[in-house]
This record gives sequence, structure tokens and C-alpha cells, in this order.
Amino acid sequence: MALLRGVLTISRQGQTNRVSFVHEVVCVRQQHSHVDSSDSQYDRLYPGHIPTNPIQKVLLAVGSGVAALQNPYRHDMVAVLGETTGHQALTALRDRMKGDPEGCTVLTERPRIRLSTLDLSKMASLPDKSFGREYLRFLEENRVTPDSRADVKFVDNEELAYVMQRYREVHDLLHTLLGMPTNLLGEVAVKWFEAVQTGLPMCFLGAVLGPLRLSSSRLGPLVTSLGPWAVRNGRQARCVLSIFYERRWEQSLENLRQELNIEPPPLTVMATIQKAPSQS
Repeated sequence: MALLRGVLTISRQGQTNRVSFVHEVVCVRQQHSHVDSSDSQYDRLYPGHIPTNPIQKVLLAVGSGVAALQNPYRHDMVAVLGETTGHQALTALRDRMKGDPEGCTVLTERPRIRLSTLDLSKMASLPDKSFGREYLRFLEENRVTPDSRADVKFVDNEELAYVMQRYREVHDLLHTLLGMPTNLLGEVAVKWFEAVQTGLPMCFLGAVLGPLRLSSSRLGPLVTSLGPWAVRNGRQARCVLSIFYERRWEQSLENLRQELNIEPPPLTVMATIQKAPSQS
């Protein structure tokens, strides 16, 4: 219960960042190290990994879930919720990637989408409507950066941890592919797509709760147009984690959509600047 109290305490501290949250978890775990001796096999699975036993994962999931419900902008809590509830979905995604030649290459080479790995000058020189140029335009118009994606901490499998990390880092690429901005309506549409595509519980939670925060003028287009389109495309599209996007920058956005079996959006959603970027 100490672990759960720690999570809930942190959830009430609006300005507390993910680093302090992880520090609290580490401290609580150290205080109960006699319970976790069996976890020694998990130590150092990957940089930053924090091993937790099943009971601790349940407490983390409950605490982060409560915090996320109280404040959907607590992206650190949403991240923890995803890591502690997504084992089965991550396993299924990993298997889908292994069954795809390009996805298998992604799993083998482990590319990362960070500012340090992107050639922004080259991407800026690409023609309009190329995937790389449109992705760069998305980052500029919505004032987001790939470096805002939190590192995975609580997944007790190195390969599955990468799958979760890859999911986070391609989230903005999905916005580009789907033609959705980072405002609330755009985020909910992407979450509906991701929920069907990935099976991650946190995506379903976002897909269910997100519409509750929409105004009636925005809820209508979601229910009648964007929602059905997102669900349909989530079902029919190729596994979006199986694409080596870093080798696709020069490909036209339209051609890539056709290859992935993703239909263009049925309507245009205008971008509005949010007070904080999305952190799935």
C-alpha cells in the first residue's frame, strides 16, 4: 500500500515531473527490498529499467489510472499506466512485427526517433507532400518534438520495452499519416485508431474518456465521421509499428497511406496549439 500511496500523493502534485515520480517508486521499492529479492533477475534489462513484481504493477496501474482520470494531462501517469497494463498487447504487437519482414528489421536494428537521429535540414529540403516534409510540418505547426517521449521504465522484458518505446515515438508519425493535429479532437481520433491497431488498454481508456471532454460541436463530427473512419482504418491498416519510417521520408504521404491501407481523413481538422504536447 505504501507504493500506491506514493503514486496517489504524486498525482496530487500538479507540477511534479516524471523524474520525481520514478524516484518515489524507487525509494518505496528500496524500502521493501526484502519483498523483491526475486526480481534481481530483471535488473539492468535496459537502461533506466525499474523492476517491479506483479503486486507492485497492480498498485502502479491503479494509482496511475486514478491520476490519469483526475488529470488527463498527467502524461507521466498515462505512460506508467501503459507500461503496467500492456504486457499482452505488447506481446501481440511484437509477434506481428516479427511476422513482417520490415517489422522484423525494425526489431533487429532498434531505430529511435529523436531530434538527434533526424536530419532536419534534409527533411526540410524534401518536396511538399513527401512523408518527411509533412512530418516536419506537423512538428512545426503543432509545436511538438519527438524528444518529449518518455523512456520506458516498468516493462520487464527488453524486447517488449522497445516495442512500447517504438509505439510512443511513432505516435506523431501517426498524426501525420492520419492528418490529425494535436488538439483534443485530433488526439481522440488517433486514440481510436491506436486502440484498434494496438490493443493497448491505455489507448482504449483514452478512446472512451476523450470524447467526454469534447464540446457538442466537436463530438458530432467524431461520432458521425472521424470515429468510424479511425476504427475502420485501425482494423484494416498494416501494423503501423512494422514500418521503418526512417527509410520512408522521401516517399509521398499519399503513396505511404495506400501501402499501409490507410484512407485519407474524411474531413479536415484544424490545428490549435495545446498547453502541453501529447505524451502517449
